[in-house]
Order: sequence, then C-alpha cells, then structure tokens
Amino acid sequence: MIDFSQATIDKMVVHQVGCRAEAEPMRFSKDTMHLQDDEMVADVLLSYFFKPFKDDAYYNFFHPEDINNNPVYNTTNMLFESPSNFYDASINVAELLYENSNHPKIRGGEFYMAMFSNVVVDGELVNAIGIFKSENKETFLKVYLKEQNFELGTQEGINIKKLDKGCLIFNTEREQGYKICSLDNINKGNEARFWVDDFLGLQPREDNYYFTRNYMDMCKGFVDDVYNKDNDVARSDQIDMLNKSMDFFTSKDNFNEANFEHEVIGQPEVIEAFKDYKESYQNESSIPLKEEFDISKSAVKGQKSTFKSILKLDKNFHVYIHGRQDYVERGYDQTKGLNYYTLYYEIES
Repeated sequence: MIDFSQATIDKMVVHQVGCRAEAEPMRFSKDTMHLQDDEMVADVLLSYFFKPFKDDAYYNFFHPEDINNNPVYNTTNMLFESPSNFYDASINVAELLYENSNHPKIRGGEFYMAMFSNVVVDGELVNAIGIFKSENKETFLKVYLKEQNFELGTQEGINIKKLDKGCLIFNTEREQGYKICSLDNINKGNEARFWVDDFLGLQPREDNYYFTRNYMDMCKGFVDDVYNKDNDVARSDQIDMLNKSMDFFTSKDNFNEANFEHEVIGQPEVIEAFKDYKESYQNESSIPLKEEFDISKSAVKGQKSTFKSILKLDKNFHVYIHGRQDYVERGYDQTKGLNYYTLYYEIES
C-alpha cells in the first residue's frame, strides 16, 4: 500500500520523446521545473503520478547476467546517493527509453522524471524516483468571456486521471533490486513488454502477492486445460471447482497445498492430475509455485474477474453458479434430443 498524502516533489523535469518508428526527434528541457511556488500544480501532479498504483504488485530491477548491467538500476543508485545529478540522469534515461521504443505501435509523448520525499510504502517511510510517460492527448472544452458573451473553445491536453505509463522506484531493498511499482495502460500486446523488459529491466518481486497470483493462475489453467469437457468434466463441475478455489483463497489467511487439495479438489485421481499439471506448469513457465505462503487479499481481489462462474447454454441462457453444486443436476432428454440442467432452490427473490 502506498501513502503519498505527505509526499513532496523535490525535483522534476519534462522532456519530449518522439516516436522512434516515425523518426521523430527528442526535445529536452533546458532545466528542471520549479514547483515550490505552485502548490496546486504540485498536488495535481502527485495525484496523477501516484493514484493509478492501486494494487500490491511489486517488481525488482533485474539483468540476466548481473544486475549492475541494468542501466536504470545504476542510475537509480547514483540518484539516491547524489540527487544533484538529477537533470543529466533524466536525459540519459529519456534517451534509453527512446532507444528501446522500437515497436511501431509505441507512440511519442511527454517523458516525466521526478524525485519524491516522504512516501510511505507498506508502512515504511522512503524517498522515491518516478519515471512516467504520457502518450494520449484528449480534447477539453474551454469556456471564456469575449465581449460580454461566454464562448466555447477546445484545447488539447493530458487527462490527469489516466496515467499512460509509469514506474515508482522506492529507496528500499536496494540489494534485491529495489521495491518498484510499474504500469502500462496503453500497450497491451507484445509491444507492452518493452516498458518492463527492454527499458526498465524488471522482474516480479517474489512476495505473497506474487505467490498468490501465480498459484491462482495455475488453478485456473488446470480447470481450462485438464479439468474440462475433453476429460468428461461438465461445465457445472468446472464452475464448482473455480468457486471452491476462490472461496478457499478468500476465506483463508494462509495457503497450505495439502489442505487445498483436500478441501477443494477432494478426488484422489483429480489430485494426481492436479499435481502433474502443476509440475509441468512450473517447468514450462519457470514460475515458482510454493506449497505454503500467506495469502495476499489484494491478489485474490485482482483474480476474481478471471474465475468466472457463468454456465453458458447455447445463445439462450446464462446461468450464474456461485455454489451448492449438489443443487445442480445435468441430464439428457431422449425425446427432445437435448441436454438439460435441473436447478434446486429454497427461496426465489
């Protein structure tokens, strides 16, 4: 959790990073911004930079050979030790961003870099460095007075409620590659990886959020890939497995794999299939799946939308099943030549 209610912007600069695919140039500010005399602008910027980071997904700097080969990590080390080098460092980071913006879908935009004080992350008071980019422009109506009449005009600007790309680097856990938040609300395909991988060089921080999200992803994958109709599993049974999994993660504070297998899966042959799937999932994805960890409620909340409990019957019916699989029966009508479900209930509302 990030608390920026007492945070201040110590240094900030804005540069223009053009679209490299279209050979647009870069344009650098001559100096840093002076925000000390404009508290309103500073407050707006703090909200713009911090509010989009709502979950507990953290990253660390990374490099496959040596973390000291990561240029943004090295710049971060230098700035936390010598903030006076901020302006020159901002140009180097902006140039690095431009060099890594190779995909044709990556547009040009404003590059922001800032240093913050008095930021609280998970209860720890730290300084932070922010790196941001805005690519989208929106049209706003402007009301102005002209010869005693109110007129309307348009003005192009940045929506302060929609941060396009951002990264917050907190001055803690330096040896592990710092504690970092990152987001990209613009690029969603393969081009999205440039911000995290090519430019910043990040990997997920191995914490309870990471372990919870990964295990829930694996559970969802097991239902989709193995516990499915190809193996004579009815869709209602799939939904029941998803509901039980979600209930387990929602109601428990700690995850224990043996308890999960007993309470959620139950059947010995399905448990064996689950173990086989987990092993292959880990090998193929290189993602560690721990047998015990503290459950991150933030990660569970983020996964709820993927654990869909909808039974779709042709194009005519959508049945939402939230539990009590024993109240659902599936059959086949020989006369009509159609499948059917029977639903039992006590109260209609």
